[in-house]
Amino acid sequence: MSEKSRLDEIREELDRLGINPTIFARKEIHELPDILSEDERIVYLVEGRNKVTKHHIILVATDRRIIFVDKEFLYGLKMEDFSYNKVSSIQYETALMLASIDIHIADNILEIDGVGKYDAELFCEKVRDFMSHPEGYFEKKSEPTILDQLEQLGRLKDNGVLSEEEFLSQKRKLLDQ
Repeated sequence: MSEKSRLDEIREELDRLGINPTIFARKEIHELPDILSEDERIVYLVEGRNKVTKHHIILVATDRRIIFVDKEFLYGLKMEDFSYNKVSSIQYETALMLASIDIHIADNILEIDGVGKYDAELFCEKVRDFMSHPEGYFEKKSEPTILDQLEQLGRLKDNGVLSEEEFLSQKRKLLDQ
């Protein structure tokens, strides 16, 4: 896939998510085709300022990782990515019109300010959601197997929820399927 079409795909993805980056994020958005994997999905994106450098940046949550992108004319591209299992906490703090996001990664804190209040809250919720679910969360959930169902019946019988007769009846139904 050409870079142009991947960029168009990313823009469509952002549009579907209701994310309308400002013109200030244009440089960082243009870098995403080279940063994202071909099948990586954007979950949410916010823009703000790096508290340390005061550069305008974007923070991207995907179905695999969090990506910090800072594209400055004089300084080139700075990109850092963090898998969700490396994030120990994420929080936001609101002020009058804007918010800041702090992401704790190992012994480091990634601090972003100048983020829209609603965007900061939503971004943090999305990241927390990913952090709280095991790997494979995005894979389509399969139906439980007969073995899974038999194990569940056994646990129900062992815990006194099902009598021996009820257990045997349900077991026969499962095995006759």
